[in-house]
Amino acid sequence: MHIPDGYLSPQTYIPLYGVFIATMAVAVKKIKKEVPVRNIPYLGMAAAFSFIIMMFNLPIPGGTTGHAVGSAVIAIIFGPWAAMISVSVALIIQALIFGDGGITAIGANCFNMAVCMPFIAWYTFRLITGKSRKLWRITIASFFAGYISLVFAAILTGFEFGIQPLIASGVDGKALYCPYDLKIAVPAMAIEYLVIFGIVEGLITAFIVKFFAKQQNQMIHAFNDRSSDE
Repeated sequence: MHIPDGYLSPQTYIPLYGVFIATMAVAVKKIKKEVPVRNIPYLGMAAAFSFIIMMFNLPIPGGTTGHAVGSAVIAIIFGPWAAMISVSVALIIQALIFGDGGITAIGANCFNMAVCMPFIAWYTFRLITGKSRKLWRITIASFFAGYISLVFAAILTGFEFGIQPLIASGVDGKALYCPYDLKIAVPAMAIEYLVIFGIVEGLITAFIVKFFAKQQNQMIHAFNDRSSDE
């Protein structure tokens, strides 16, 4: 899902850089207020976790790759703002040092996987669990939080690819960047994540959140201000 250089036009990646930088500024302020100093090392571990699972890339049609991200599980346990910072750090290191994702596309990749994913996962989890802390419901909510958030990020990536022929074409009408239109780009991204990688993300999220729910219930940020119904 890491977008390489040359696939997005300046009309796309510059605004996404701006959105990413603005949301990161808010995230840093939120973290300073909401995350205790004793939990800061956990954010480093979360970034390392996301970095590792994203390195297992499998090529898929359309010129990109598929993989799990880890945004959902980090968002549920530490909160979406913390997930935003952790996953962004992982994505930036991958782009700058390992060439996994383009430099010009850092803003877009972070927007898709570190901004949108955590909040979709967070609200999906909260919606499904409601006020419940029953383990079976937490597990189901975690799975769908991971699955839905990753599939959404994949579709968003496909959309960004697909609009390039519409907004950045040469005088001869040929696309200057990604050559695939929406009819090709969106299904190419969506199908792989609907049937493979979204399920992987959901299972990873469910397994880890279930463990924390059983062993370290008080650490799950998504349970803040909720009373148990058990």
